[in-house]
Amino acid sequence: MTSATSDDLDQLLTFRIEAASWISKLGSDQWSRPYPADRLLATIEAGTVFMLRDGNRTAGTITLTSEAEEGLWSPEELREASIFVNKLTVSRDYAGEDLGGRLLEWAGDRAYQASAKWLRLDAWTNNTALQRYYLRHGFEYVRTVREGGAINGGPRVSGWLAQRPAQAAKHGFEDQTPSPQPFAG
Repeated sequence: MTSATSDDLDQLLTFRIEAASWISKLGSDQWSRPYPADRLLATIEAGTVFMLRDGNRTAGTITLTSEAEEGLWSPEELREASIFVNKLTVSRDYAGEDLGGRLLEWAGDRAYQASAKWLRLDAWTNNTALQRYYLRHGFEYVRTVREGGAINGGPRVSGWLAQRPAQAAKHGFEDQTPSPQPFAG
């Protein structure tokens, strides 16, 4: 595992297009809109994007933040130290190797190292296959938030919420990322 750099931007945008194409063939409109390059670059510069590399190839990526998307989690839940998973993507070249599951283990381990209580995520509301995937990987369903989307307060497309306790894990990756900063408090 390495931290993403601005040199990874084009690869990450291509990676997302590849994932959107695959998801579309499964019948979901998830990620059908292009992700703004400037927003992705901002997350890279913030140090929240991580790359799983296989030599010179990118096998997967995951974004981890300590900030939740607005309107998803209750004030009480937000008082609990949490790490939020975003944009988990595995190259189709590595399909079937459970790299996504191992990336989630790595994320849970990183959350644990940061003294977080929870590893949390929101998933596409109508992508039941993805929801089942997260449940198989130890997440527990919390609720689905359907209103208050980013555009005009309309329906939320990514409001299926799940969490699992942050815990030490053996993910098998060589981690070359900086140690996470512990939560204060």
